[in-house]
Amino acid sequence: MPTYQAPVNDFKFLLHDFIDLQRFSNLPGFEEATPDLVDAILEEGAKFFEEQLQPLNVVGDREGCTRHEDGSVTTPTGFKEAYQAYVEGGWGSLTADPEYGGQGLPHVVGFALSEMASSANMAFAMYPGLTHGCYEALHQWGTDEQKQAYLPKLITGEWTGTMNLTEPHCGTDLGLMRTKAEPQDDGSYAISGQKIFISAGEHDMSENIIHLVLAKIPGGPDGIKGVSLFIVPKFLLDENGDPGERNGVVCGSIEEKMGIHGNATCVLNYDNAKGFLIGDKHKGMRAMFTMMNAARLGVGIQGLSQASVAYQNAVTYANDRLQGRSLTGTKEVDKPADPLMVHPDIRRMLMKQKAFVEGSRALALYTGLMIDFAEKHPDPDERQKADDYAAFITPVVKAYLTDMGFECTVDAMQVYGGHGFITEWGMEQFVRDARITQIYEGANGIQALDLVGRKLPEGMGRLMRRFFHPVDAFIKDNAGDSEMADFVMPLAKAFARLQSVTADLGQKMMKNPDEAGAASTDYLRMVALVALGHMWGQIALKANAKLAEGGDVNRAFYENKLATARFYMARILPDVHAHAAKAASGADNLMSVDAAVFEVA
Repeated sequence: MPTYQAPVNDFKFLLHDFIDLQRFSNLPGFEEATPDLVDAILEEGAKFFEEQLQPLNVVGDREGCTRHEDGSVTTPTGFKEAYQAYVEGGWGSLTADPEYGGQGLPHVVGFALSEMASSANMAFAMYPGLTHGCYEALHQWGTDEQKQAYLPKLITGEWTGTMNLTEPHCGTDLGLMRTKAEPQDDGSYAISGQKIFISAGEHDMSENIIHLVLAKIPGGPDGIKGVSLFIVPKFLLDENGDPGERNGVVCGSIEEKMGIHGNATCVLNYDNAKGFLIGDKHKGMRAMFTMMNAARLGVGIQGLSQASVAYQNAVTYANDRLQGRSLTGTKEVDKPADPLMVHPDIRRMLMKQKAFVEGSRALALYTGLMIDFAEKHPDPDERQKADDYAAFITPVVKAYLTDMGFECTVDAMQVYGGHGFITEWGMEQFVRDARITQIYEGANGIQALDLVGRKLPEGMGRLMRRFFHPVDAFIKDNAGDSEMADFVMPLAKAFARLQSVTADLGQKMMKNPDEAGAASTDYLRMVALVALGHMWGQIALKANAKLAEGGDVNRAFYENKLATARFYMARILPDVHAHAAKAASGADNLMSVDAAVFEVA
């Protein structure tokens, strides 16, 4: 059976040394995030997720959710009780607005807890994760009355939330949706239609479910410009604000799917359900994108989380499993074979996972910090810079962390050999659960198009420069430090290649839009590799400084950071150059091929 140990020490290093939260104690919410409080949250969170959620991960996978004849759904054994403990522990309120009952702590701290929860039990963590996205959308776009009615219970977790976009005939192209919202005399709307793939769409863990539903008001503009967003609660609120009359929304079925069996992925049927407009008519995508962007970062963290827990188990197996002898001579003379860990290719897979997990964790937390700055920094210019950085890096975090998260779970399973393919070892569940992260909340090809087609040219390259400038500054600031040469020089070469491809791609895109699509995935990978290189460079800088301090510093921890950073620079970052060659090859080798070529002969 798989196990999970939350990487508390790594989170402490990243929050206290790498990010140094105390530097920002003058910002709202940060003044409360003292080292002692942050450490207590990390330690208690680790204990809760390891003891309460992780044991239910296999249970949820094997049992799944059950739909009953009346449309109600029960979650796997233990989920309801664990969710009640989650609510009572206040875990869902950490970063929410204190005006509505939240604790107001920085998002960067919340991101750390989000990774722990998903590593322990991804299917379970989706219930509160979607609720937080619902909270974010209502917090930004709801009326004062709507906020007072829904936010306090969403923050506590007494009520959960969903997002309803996809329909049987449309996923990415939401302008094709058919769900209608008929205006009613009382100012509400009658919502009718069908939504599919609705995570946490129906369950038995909360007393109400608040659905955010995209629908079209008749007579509005065609396509995406005619989409509006509505609050559609499972139970309408009575005069006291409590769940009352059942609304016209029911679970028609639960999707049979590859993974995340513990989460109820529902087909929801709306039959004149009462809904309430959020924001302006026909401006629903603007409001829904608030939830979607939060969800995309959350999904990126999900990809990272599955790689993290799979890696932990693979390391344990590689140390315990005896297979073959070392190429350089027997290492365990008193045993019939040496452990897997002596073999170079096993170490290659494990180091790849370690470098990805720890570098991506740093990038995720740094992105969380930028979101905090965008919301709370007193300087408008700094808020804009942080918002630009977060906007630029969001599709990268979503796509790269999930692509590589899945790849790392596959590598972790490979370490087990045949046992990895067997259910009882638990590795194949990580592979199955990780796979969805590349698809939902905008498939990764769409994220790449968003980066190249929207984020890259936005503001005449303003968003791009918010990412480029810190990387350039880091390289220049540390170019003369001999101890940093192993980290700065490879990053400088990769960054120069990225800049060159960016300039070339910009010219090509203006002549032929297909050039953007053809290069987009390789370009996103280049940005991601440089972003992680930047993270590893800064981690190496901090590690060197800590080792120079001497004293009772944990030398092994920082030396391991330096070793992993060197591996990343030598073995992973050079992929930038391969992606650059592919991106530069142009669109003709894709688009000039006749469609008949793809047909089976």
